[in-house]
Amino acid sequence: MDGVELGAKDSGSAAKAGRANRGVAVLDFILRLVGLIATLASAIAMATTDESLPFFTQFIRFRAEYNDLPTFTFFVVANAIVSGYFVLSLALSIFNIVRSSAQKSRVVLIFFDAAMLALLTAAASATAAIVYLAHKGNTSANWFAICQQYNSFC
Repeated sequence: MDGVELGAKDSGSAAKAGRANRGVAVLDFILRLVGLIATLASAIAMATTDESLPFFTQFIRFRAEYNDLPTFTFFVVANAIVSGYFVLSLALSIFNIVRSSAQKSRVVLIFFDAAMLALLTAAASATAAIVYLAHKGNTSANWFAICQQYNSFC
């Protein structure tokens, strides 16, 4: 009898673990959707940013676009790559919801998630450094702040 009771407890705890795994998989799917929306919106917002500044007359204008600075281009490309990764990883996330006992696919997702995090961190750091330079300038290098002229671009 003790063996039967012990088996009953194991199946009950296995069912709870299965529900917990499924809950984590659903949360993973939702967070991937949020990440997809955020990275896609960030790439679109940066890629569509431009401003022109009249110089002397209305006919001579300076134009500032995101692709004028390589770090901004890197930021847009990195966000686009991560958005594509999120789209592809949604299928694996759905597989984890259906088969909550799958472990190898979760390890693969964790590995690629870490790589995408490193890519986004590098892009955001490089962009933040250039934006800081655009706002403050660097008088030692004779780099003047450009955000005083291009207000909405910065």
